[in-house]
Amino acid sequence: MKIDIMTLFPDTVNAFLHESILGRAAKKGILDINCIQIRDYTDNRQNQVDDYPYGGGFGCVLMAQPLKAALDAVRKEGEPRVRVLCMSPQGQPFTQETAKRLQRDYDHLILICGHYEGIDERFVEACVDEEVSLGDFVLTGGEIAAMAVADAVCRLVPGVLSDPQCYMGESHWDGLLEYPQYTRPEVWEGRSVPEPLLNGDHEKVARWRRLQQLERTRDRRPDLFQRFEPQSDLDREMLAQLRRQEGRTRLTEPLGCRPATVEDLPAIFAMRDYARESLRRHHVDQWQGEYPSDKLLVSDIADGEGYVIVHGEDVAAYFVLTMREEPDYELIRDGKWTPDLLSCNIHRAMVGERYRGTGVSSAMFAFAEDLTRAMGRRCVRLDTHKDNKAMLKLMRDCGYRYRGNVSISAEPGHETLRRCFEKVLREKKQ
Repeated sequence: MKIDIMTLFPDTVNAFLHESILGRAAKKGILDINCIQIRDYTDNRQNQVDDYPYGGGFGCVLMAQPLKAALDAVRKEGEPRVRVLCMSPQGQPFTQETAKRLQRDYDHLILICGHYEGIDERFVEACVDEEVSLGDFVLTGGEIAAMAVADAVCRLVPGVLSDPQCYMGESHWDGLLEYPQYTRPEVWEGRSVPEPLLNGDHEKVARWRRLQQLERTRDRRPDLFQRFEPQSDLDREMLAQLRRQEGRTRLTEPLGCRPATVEDLPAIFAMRDYARESLRRHHVDQWQGEYPSDKLLVSDIADGEGYVIVHGEDVAAYFVLTMREEPDYELIRDGKWTPDLLSCNIHRAMVGERYRGTGVSSAMFAFAEDLTRAMGRRCVRLDTHKDNKAMLKLMRDCGYRYRGNVSISAEPGHETLRRCFEKVLREKKQ
């Protein structure tokens, strides 16, 4: 790929385009990037490149003569696969698809940097193949735009980047924004790396990243999302999942966790009542009978064991975390707890109606695990009814292991058989 940039400031442009990745590619001969000083092609002693506009107005206009002479010097007559582009706020928006097309269809690009009040229109009409704009704003000159175009095109040239995958998963490659990225440490200022990226399951990582791409594009660039066409069965599955979530709250702020207070009780009661209604109307088996009672929820908060997940000013979820020296019941059916580990137990976990299906449930357990570590414990345990399929799936997705069943008869109205789960927490690197 050869790129010639016609500019009044060649040293500035050269300094940028011959550094880092592009600079190394140029040294290898993969790229040939040159800057042409327009002033060198004037036909007057003063090297004048601009003059006042006909009709009056502020500023000056670049003259056609030096631009045409510079263009003739860099473009060979009859040269195939060459394209002349003028950087202009009046041009077509430059996109990733434009970069793909220019890299694919041409071997030689000539980029013209306008300046002052613009370029003599006769030169544009006679010599320019297309005008390109970075966006709906105006710069003092075309140099920044030309460098951006050159960079976007050159990084797609084979050999410039180490592997095509370096750019094929990025924002705009297939019409979506890129998924979020994380690096060490695993916890930074209280913010953890998402659990799917830590479990080593490449399929789960791929699914999580694709869902993040779709969600980010929907929330940040709805114009792109509306034009996106699914490219696989996975895309179609996840788009259907997002459509089901349209009526739910979108997480626009980071989730937080804090001890519950009496002021949170109305929201907690509402979550409890919604769970009971779900059981009656949709046969979702979260709780049975009158459990948990108002009195029990009040006592949780009084004992300092209740916690709420907050999204902005909203209470999105609630759970109880208790410290136990030993489990208060015996597992049956050959179940066995991990020995010699003090644990915290999760009880009465609930999510608000508007936040179901948004990922709050997984975040809630991540917060509970962080609290457990802070208490000096290495194990989290909980139980759920054998028919609560949603909770059973959540436990497995969050890395909890089934350890056996327990028979409970102390709470009226409850199914007596529950399934018990356990997760041994590894230490997080700080």
